[in-house]
Amino acid sequence: MDMKERIGYGVGTVISAILIIGSWKGWFPMTEIEVFGFITGALCVWLTVKENIWNWPIGIANSVFFVVLFWRSRLFADMGLNVLYVILGFLGWYWWLYGGKNKSELRVQNVDAFTMTWLTIVAIFFTWGATVYLRSIADISPFWDALTTAISLVAQYLLTKKFIENWYLWITTDIIYVFLYFYKDLYLTGILYAIFMVMCFAGLKDWHKTQIHAQKHEI
Repeated sequence: MDMKERIGYGVGTVISAILIIGSWKGWFPMTEIEVFGFITGALCVWLTVKENIWNWPIGIANSVFFVVLFWRSRLFADMGLNVLYVILGFLGWYWWLYGGKNKSELRVQNVDAFTMTWLTIVAIFFTWGATVYLRSIADISPFWDALTTAISLVAQYLLTKKFIENWYLWITTDIIYVFLYFYKDLYLTGILYAIFMVMCFAGLKDWHKTQIHAQKHEI
C-alpha cells in the first residue's frame, strides 16, 4: 500500500467514525442504517476499483443496509435491486476467483456485442414493466426508479464477469441517483453516489491500465 492509499484509508476511517458517532448523538439528519450504507458502499467501490476480492463480502453487507433504508423510504425498486445485489454478490465472488480459464482468477475483459445487445433489450423491457408496476404501488419516482434499477442490474452483471464496460453504466446511473436521492431528502446517500461516480472514473482508468498490461504480456 503506497502513501496515497494510506492517507485515503486514514481519512476514510476518520470520516466514518465521525458519521457513526454523529448519527448516534443526533448531530446529523441521518439514521445509523444510512451511515453504515455510506461507509460500506464507499469501501466496496474502492475495493472494486482496486480489483480486490473483498469488495464482494463488503458489497453484500452494503446491500443489506440499503434494503432496510429503501424499504423505509418507499423506494421499492431500489430495495428489490439490492436483494438481487446480494445474490449477484455471491456469484461475483465465485466468478472473480474461479471464472477464468481452468477455474483460474478472472481477468478484466471486454463484453461481446451479442451479450451487450440482449442485455440492452432486457433492460428496455424491464424498465417499461417496472415503471407500470411501480406506478401501481405509488412509488415516488416510478420511471427513474425503474430505469436506474435496469441499468444497475446490467452493470452489476457486467461487473461480476469483470467486463470493463460496467464502469460506463455505473457512471450513467450514479448521475441519475444523485438527483433522485437529493429529491427524496436522502442527502448522505446522494453524496455517496456522487463519490461513487468519481470513483467509477478511477475504476475505468485503473481497469484499462490492467487490461493493457495483461495484453502486453500475452504478446
